[in-house]
Amino acid sequence: MSSFAALIHNENIKIYSRLRTWIMLFLLVLISFLFPLLIYITGNSGEQDISMWDSFQLTASVAFLMNMIFTVVIASDAVAGEFGWGTIKLLLIRPWSRSKILLSKYISMVLFSLLGSALFVAVGLTASLIFSSSHADTSSNMSWTPAQYSFLVLLCQYVWLFIIATLAFMVSSVFRASGLAIGLSLFITFAGDIITAILNPERYSWAKFLIFPHMNLNGYILSDTGPGGVSLGFSIGVLAVYYVVFMAVSWLVFCKRDVSST
Repeated sequence: MSSFAALIHNENIKIYSRLRTWIMLFLLVLISFLFPLLIYITGNSGEQDISMWDSFQLTASVAFLMNMIFTVVIASDAVAGEFGWGTIKLLLIRPWSRSKILLSKYISMVLFSLLGSALFVAVGLTASLIFSSSHADTSSNMSWTPAQYSFLVLLCQYVWLFIIATLAFMVSSVFRASGLAIGLSLFITFAGDIITAILNPERYSWAKFLIFPHMNLNGYILSDTGPGGVSLGFSIGVLAVYYVVFMAVSWLVFCKRDVSST
């Protein structure tokens, strides 16, 4: 095992050695299993059965939000936790550069988000298959098949999760405060649509350069234009710029910070 792989392995041990991590994963699996059952019990009337893919899409929307919150918790604690526990000095005296240490923490956070996504997709899809009496497509007006549409939505949502988690990681690195990182990230998550409505790109042309209108790419699945008439490529470009800024600030602050007085 290479030294960098060992470093990533060490960071994963830190994540999965905590009881809270397993509680979060258990809750994710539990919701992904119980939600299709709840939909089946309350939603199937005999006249309009809820299809498997409709059940999965509803389940995935709930489970995705939970996965985002849990990933933000992991990202927020990645660097701030080291300062909070007073272990940052012990970490930095080891024969690894600060860049590698920070990258290993970031990769471990991304791996957790992927694990959470894989879990709720696998469990939610299986439970929806079991508890749905109909597998027919109820969205016949779409050019996508139910499976294609469902996974395209998940892909777009994961881009959203990826950006929010990176923001939380940056705040954790800069301010060394996991509570601030969690609070700010979740505020942007839930208030993004409100901010977009206030700073509407249709009204203010400069607003299309803000991150908020581009965080949810779901609209491009059924339309070629987004907020303010921009294209998918423009939205991805804006997100990429913000992502680079978030990562650059994280690396710059962490690598230059003096921890001798910490």
